[in-house]
Amino acid sequence: MELKIALLPGDGIGPEIVGEAVKVLNRVAEKYSHTFEYREAPVGACAIDATGDPYPASTHAVCEASDVVLFGAIGDPKYDNDPSAKVRPEQGLLRMRKSLGLYANLRPLAVFDSLAGRSPLKTEIVRGADFLCVRELTGGMYFGRPQGRSEDGNTAYDTCVYTREEVERILHLAFSLARKRRKQLTVVDKANVIATSRLWRQIAGEMAPQYPDVQVEFMFVDNAAMQIIQRPTRFDVIVTENLFGDILTDEASVISGSLGMLPSASVGAKVALFEPIHGSYPQAAGKNIANPMATILSAAMLLEHVGLEAEGKAVRDAVNRAIEAGIVTEDLVCDGGKAHSTTEVGDYIVAAI
Repeated sequence: MELKIALLPGDGIGPEIVGEAVKVLNRVAEKYSHTFEYREAPVGACAIDATGDPYPASTHAVCEASDVVLFGAIGDPKYDNDPSAKVRPEQGLLRMRKSLGLYANLRPLAVFDSLAGRSPLKTEIVRGADFLCVRELTGGMYFGRPQGRSEDGNTAYDTCVYTREEVERILHLAFSLARKRRKQLTVVDKANVIATSRLWRQIAGEMAPQYPDVQVEFMFVDNAAMQIIQRPTRFDVIVTENLFGDILTDEASVISGSLGMLPSASVGAKVALFEPIHGSYPQAAGKNIANPMATILSAAMLLEHVGLEAEGKAVRDAVNRAIEAGIVTEDLVCDGGKAHSTTEVGDYIVAAI
């Protein structure tokens, strides 16, 4: 297969972890006789520094001309610590999602048996947890207008808006994904209070007969936040709106014991984007200590997305062998174990494919 891959390393540890994922992709291409063509472009704080824009038109052109996008991370303390900054790295991420039509974020959470003891939750609670969060990405409060503050600065307001088309699109995807898994779908909302949630619940109920093999349940977001911690193994596929999904997926990430283990995909009608869920971790930038596994697992999702199922599984299996062998970075080191560098972990996974 010939595949055009846009590389957006971004800020902080982004260039290091994306570099390790590229090594893995190159090994896959070599072993399975594929041709991967890469084009790199700036995004985030580094793009602001270079062009004044966190998502330049040239970067968008590179993404549109590619089959898939592999993204690292964005964020820089000089913007985080400046509330008056007019342009922020995160604006580039939101604009990229909107411009590329990336309407759904998929975050799988599966606890590796060898890492169950690393979770802050009891091992017996998290062992066997394996669910997928489907988050709507281009609607809701993050994009609703009007948004702003009053002239005196003492009142702030946001607007949450969803259309039937947006809700149906994300629910069709969630139902389809549930069909491929254990056929259970949890629709998370706040329909007892919020009007947009009532629309979500109404449409999900209307669509359910189209998927008779999928068991649907509705759950208020506050209950879902509790159940994810108390009984994570009860979930198969969770679907929810933008803000709720942002919060719940970050909450769910603690189950695995490390943000450095969690990949994600953002999909749309054309191109799809793959990225680790963690941030730019600027404190570790350039130190060769960041965990590259989430980015490498994102590369596995990328391969599976384009139909290379065996190749994606080979990458996942190699990651699992690295964990079992104790070839991990400092965030995953068990008692008495050795912390390996970013490049050492990447090299081991490459050799294990």
